[in-house]
Amino acid sequence: MTDVQEAPVDLVALAADEVVTEAYARDLPLPDGGVLVLVTLDNGRDHTRPNTFGPRSLVALETVLLAQLERAGRGEIAGLAVTGKPFILAAGADLSQASRIPSRAAALELARLGHRVLGRLGEFPVPTFVFINGLALGGGLELPLNADYRTIDVSAPAVAFPEVFLGIVPGWGGSTILPNLIGIEAALKVIVENPLKQNRTLTAQQAFDLGIADAIFPSAVFLERSVAWAAEVIAGRTKVDRPHVPGRLERTVKWDVAIRIARKSLESKIGTVPKSPYAALDLLAGAKKATNRAGVLAGFAAEDEALADLLAGDQGAASLYAFDLVNRRAKRPAGAPDKALARKVTKVGVIGAGLMAGQFALLFARRLKVPVLITDLDQARVDAGVARIHGEIAKLAERGRVNPDEANRLRATITGTTDLADYADCDWVIEAVFEDLAVKQRVFADVEPHLSPEAVLATNTSSLSVDAIGADLAHPERLVGFHFFNPVAVMPLIEVVKASRTDDASLSTAMVVAKGMRKNAVITKDAPGFVVNRVLAKVLGEAMHAVDTGTPFEVVDHALDPFGLPMTPFELLDLVGLQVGAHVLDTHHAAFPDRFFASANLHALADAGVLLEKADSGEVKGFDKRAIAIVKKSLPKRTTPMTAEEFRARVEDGLADEIHRMLEDGVVAAPEDIDLCLILGAGYPFQAGGITPYLDRSGASERAFGGTFHTPRIAGPANR
Repeated sequence: MTDVQEAPVDLVALAADEVVTEAYARDLPLPDGGVLVLVTLDNGRDHTRPNTFGPRSLVALETVLLAQLERAGRGEIAGLAVTGKPFILAAGADLSQASRIPSRAAALELARLGHRVLGRLGEFPVPTFVFINGLALGGGLELPLNADYRTIDVSAPAVAFPEVFLGIVPGWGGSTILPNLIGIEAALKVIVENPLKQNRTLTAQQAFDLGIADAIFPSAVFLERSVAWAAEVIAGRTKVDRPHVPGRLERTVKWDVAIRIARKSLESKIGTVPKSPYAALDLLAGAKKATNRAGVLAGFAAEDEALADLLAGDQGAASLYAFDLVNRRAKRPAGAPDKALARKVTKVGVIGAGLMAGQFALLFARRLKVPVLITDLDQARVDAGVARIHGEIAKLAERGRVNPDEANRLRATITGTTDLADYADCDWVIEAVFEDLAVKQRVFADVEPHLSPEAVLATNTSSLSVDAIGADLAHPERLVGFHFFNPVAVMPLIEVVKASRTDDASLSTAMVVAKGMRKNAVITKDAPGFVVNRVLAKVLGEAMHAVDTGTPFEVVDHALDPFGLPMTPFELLDLVGLQVGAHVLDTHHAAFPDRFFASANLHALADAGVLLEKADSGEVKGFDKRAIAIVKKSLPKRTTPMTAEEFRARVEDGLADEIHRMLEDGVVAAPEDIDLCLILGAGYPFQAGGITPYLDRSGASERAFGGTFHTPRIAGPANR
C-alpha cells in the first residue's frame, strides 16, 4: 500500500485533516566509504505541534523506507538512520483522529499499518539506527525500538509510553520489544507504572541507563556524534553491549513472578475497572516468548488485537476524549478574558501562616519567582509559618528538586509580618484562613485599606459564596475565587470563580497567575461548591444518607466501584476530613435542601474522630466498630436499606440531574468543563472520560433529563 486510499479498511476519514509528518532522506558519506541515509521526520510546524503518525504520515515514512530498502538490496547504502525535527523525534500516533475510528476493523487496520511501517526498519540488510534527538512518546518511542541501534540526546525532555494512561497499550511493537531489551521489571515500570503515576516520563539519562538507548551524546554535537558512532558500528569497530537483555533465569522464573506481583498491585490500587493496564500486563506476559522471529510476530499480532479492542471500546473513546480535554480545552479556557487585561504581579501577599498558606507561599515563590509576604494573628504564628516553609525548602533541596542557589533565593523571598501596611505593594493578595464566612470577610476588611487600587484579591474558599465574602469590600470588582486542591503543589486544577461583580481585569489576572503557576484553570460561576465540591457533595451526601437509613457501610462503599474512581466514598471522606466533609454537606444542604442531604451522624462521627479501621501501615481494613455503633444507635425503627445496584443507580441519576442543573445555570460553559474539573481536581479516571460520558453510557442522563450530555455519546463505535 502506497496510499491511504488503497487501505483494505477505510482509513480515509482518519486522515482527512491530518497534519502530515513527512520523511526527508539525504545521503551522508561515511569516513570508510559508503553512504549512511539520514531520514528526518518533520511536519512543517514549530515545536508546539510535535511530529505525529496518522495514516498519511505512516504511508509517507513507508514510501521512503521502501525506496531505501531497494537501495540497500543493491548495495548502494551501508546503513540508514532516522531522526526528527529540532527537539522532537515524534509524539506517537495522531490521537486527534482516533475518535473518528468507525469500527474495530478500522482500529485493527491502523494497528497493523503501524506495525508494518515501523517494522520496515527490521527488514534492512544493513544496520538501522534511530537518533532520538528530543521528545519520544508512544509510537515515537516504538520507532527506535524497531531499529537495530539507538542514540539519544542528553537533553531530550521526555521519553515514555503514555498509552496505558490514555486507555490503550503500546501497540506498534513496544509491548513486545521493550521487555526483551531492558528486562521485565524495567518494562513494567515504563509501560504500566509510570503512566499510572500521573503519566511520569523518563529523562534521556534514565532511558540510557535502562538500556533503551545504546549511546548518549550532548545536544550541541548530538547529530555529528551520532553519525560518527553509527559509522563505527557499521565498520565493526564499536560493539554494543546490552547487559539488561533478559537471560534464561529471568525468563523461566522472574518474568512470571513480576507479572503476578504487578497484577496484584494494580488490583489493590486501581481496582479492576480500567482495561488498558491489564491488557498491557497480558502483552508483557506474552512477550516472554518473543525469543525468535516467530515469537516476535506473535507478540505483534497480540498487540494488534489488544489495541483494536481498546481503540474501538468505550474506555478507549472516553480516554481519548479526556486526553483532548487536558491537552486542548485546558489550554484555552472557556470564558477567559483577553490576557492583555491582566495586571502585572510583582509581589504576592498570603493572609494566613498555617499549613495551606505555607503551601501557597512556597508555590507562588517557586513558580512566579516574586517576593511573597505572609501574615497571621501574632508574631509567634508568623514565625512558625516561615519556619515551616523553610523546612519544606530544605526537603526540596535534599531531594534535589531545587539547587542550593534556588533554595537560598526562596528563603530570602518568603517573609512574614504582622503589620498589614506591609501589603501596600502587593499586586495579588490571597487568603488562606478558616472556611468561615465571617472570618474571610474580616480578613479582607482589615487588609483592603492598605492595598493599592490595582491589587487583586483572591479567596481560596471551597464552597462559600465569593459574592458574600466580598459583600462589604469597597471594591468587590477586584475579588475572584481561586480554589486550589490539596496537595497544592501536585493537583493541577484551580477553579477560578467569577463573582457577579468581578471585572475582566481581575479575572484575566487570575487566569494569568494560574498559568504562571503551571496550573490548569477552569472559570466557574459563583455557585455553591463550584464544580468539584458540588459533585463530591452529591456523592458523599448520598452515601451518608444511605447509611443513615440503614444501608450497611460496606454496601455503600463498594457500590460505586464500576465508576472506577480513585477511592471509595468513605475513603474520600476520611481523606478530606470528617469535619470538612460535614461542613461541605451542611453548606450544600442549606443551598439546595431538596437535593442535598445533611447528616447528623456525620457530625457525630466527626466529633468522635472515627470512621475507618486502618492497619499500622495505613491500609484500610474495614470500618471502625465505634463508627458502626454510632450510626446503628440513630437508625429509625424501620430502616430501608438499599442494594448496591439501587444505590449506584440513585447516585448516577442524582449526578446526571445535578450536573444538568449546573449547566442550565451556567456554572461552567459546557459538560467538557465539568469533566475537566473532575479529572484534574478529583482524580476522576481518564478511562471514564470524567463523569458525563459515563452518565450518558449508563443511561442516567436519559433517566434524569431525557437527553445526553454529548451527541453522539462518547463511546466506542458500536455504542455511539
